[in-house]
Amino acid sequence: MKGCYCLIIEVSENMNLKVGSRLESDFKKGHYVYIGSAMNGIESRVKRHLSSSKKIHWHIDYLLKYAKIVEIIYNVDKKVECDLSRHLAIDNDYINGFGCSDCDCDSHLYYFKNKKEAIEAVINAYDSIACDFRIGISAFS
Repeated sequence: MKGCYCLIIEVSENMNLKVGSRLESDFKKGHYVYIGSAMNGIESRVKRHLSSSKKIHWHIDYLLKYAKIVEIIYNVDKKVECDLSRHLAIDNDYINGFGCSDCDCDSHLYYFKNKKEAIEAVINAYDSIACDFRIGISAFS
């Protein structure tokens, strides 16, 4: 199965984090939405993100060392990662340059005060682009 996914991530305390060789940023306590795509296998990509033992490769890997995935919202068969990101960028804070080195988006990581706001924003983003989605972390456990 191929598609895109939004990881809802809980950050339990404020922290400053160096991400890769060029990006350093402050992360506020709260919830973040990370938007990714896996056009060669969403199941294996998301399972990798959920794993605690992995080689650091993507920006998100740096954050997931200190944070926890609490929900996943995803779609199949369509690459809508940048469409979702553009919608979330309208009214939400983000970490500039995070997870978007292969596109022209400003970010693929967005901040929300709580889990409910994060989930609602992702659902609204999917609705705005008329794309069907599924919710559930258990599909990848």
